[in-house]
Amino acid sequence: MSILKKNISANFAGNIWQAVMGLVFVPLYIKFMGVEAYGLIGIFATLQGIVVLLDMGLSAALTREMARLSVLPDKAQEMRDLARSLEIIYWCVAVFIGILILLLAPLIAHRWVKAGQLSPQVVEQAILIMGFVMAFQWPASFYSGGLMGLQSQVLLNVLSAVMSTLRGAGAVLILWLLSPTVHAFFMWQIIVSVINTFLLAFFLWQQLPRTEKKASFQKPLLLGVWRFAAGMTGISMLSTVLTQVDKVILSKMLTLEMFGYYTLAGVVAMTIYRLVGPVFSAIYPRFVQLVSLSDQDGLARLYHKSCQLASVLIFPVAIVIAMFSYQILLVWTHNPVTAEKTSLLMTILICGTAIHGLMLIPYALQLANGWTSLAIYVNSVAVILLVPLIFFMTKRFGAVGGASVWLILNSGYLVFTIYFMHRRLLIAEKWRWYWQDVCIPLAGSLIIAGLGRLFLIRTLSPLPMFFYLAFVSAATLTMAVMATSTTRIWVLDKVSKLRPLER
Repeated sequence: MSILKKNISANFAGNIWQAVMGLVFVPLYIKFMGVEAYGLIGIFATLQGIVVLLDMGLSAALTREMARLSVLPDKAQEMRDLARSLEIIYWCVAVFIGILILLLAPLIAHRWVKAGQLSPQVVEQAILIMGFVMAFQWPASFYSGGLMGLQSQVLLNVLSAVMSTLRGAGAVLILWLLSPTVHAFFMWQIIVSVINTFLLAFFLWQQLPRTEKKASFQKPLLLGVWRFAAGMTGISMLSTVLTQVDKVILSKMLTLEMFGYYTLAGVVAMTIYRLVGPVFSAIYPRFVQLVSLSDQDGLARLYHKSCQLASVLIFPVAIVIAMFSYQILLVWTHNPVTAEKTSLLMTILICGTAIHGLMLIPYALQLANGWTSLAIYVNSVAVILLVPLIFFMTKRFGAVGGASVWLILNSGYLVFTIYFMHRRLLIAEKWRWYWQDVCIPLAGSLIIAGLGRLFLIRTLSPLPMFFYLAFVSAATLTMAVMATSTTRIWVLDKVSKLRPLER
């Protein structure tokens, strides 16, 4: 098995496991702490999304440079010096984040969050603890980026799977056996974040090639990556505005309980990234290498294979969740009130996230070519047009309005980003992307899931409903696989190899 296939398989298995760990414990969090306390976890996720601005493109720059330098001769010392230089900056940012959250905690607790049962003092204490969690958790993305660039993704996913299990299962045990409070929840997150970050740091430095000299801070190396990092910073800033402003507005305008329902819907929608993220993580370093080697034919073949795989992973899951959102929530939470208040939000968010997931492979192609300006231009226009719309829609229609803007935003990306990208990169491949990579698997998935919705018996009890949804999901996935040439050929090839064994 090639390293690319190993990385995709490892990324997929690791992300699926993390998604399971992220979803399976949510009903227990709500049971032990309540929906309002779970809303504070949504506040935590929003703060994490905002401080991504401080990444300054460093983790992406490290991934790209590790992948690029790994195929060039005599670059071992440069790789180690670059990692050390960026590492020092990243840890300084981590300290700054911790101090910033500590200073902002009173303002957020007393002036921003609209708590009901939880007192402002409890909220403030929770946010103070969040500051420590974020400070220790922050460098993890840097070390993960380095391991991705070195294509040590099997190791990275093993660590991620272990840590996500420890993070989720440990939190449930803490809430159950020690204290069912949001403070206990976040104290446990501090412990896991410290372990995770230092393990990732250890393994990154173990995976880097050995040299006689110690790694040291080298300012000229930072100057060499500043242009790409600056472009990534611009993309990150604009993306953060577009993806987090709805949550910021909703956390202010809605009650903490209603924001908890919105957070729950967002958690489900994020599973799309767990599915397509493994493909992006494995493909991006390989794209960088193919661009460095000027292999345009190989790049085009890998691009379409990756896009078709992304469609097969995204469409069956997103369409089934969108069409059966209420039933899925009821089976999952066993709470009709939660299912009723969350289902429409989940449908809208999953559709927007599915479209955004389709953009990840084209985005990887842009980054592999060092082209960050397209994303900056497109996101700038989106901010100008859609941020006022977010305020208007949220004020007029509440959480549903905010969710709808996410769908509008990504629909625009589907049209404009692909059009402008293929005017410069892989020029002859645009319509093949729209038709073969997207439209055909989309149509097949819609037909099968739509038939499943048509024959749905609404009075089914939870267990039969679970098996019915599983059957519809499997049928939809099968149709998506057979509708795309790459996955269909792969499956038929595997089946043909099994026949002699059957005889």
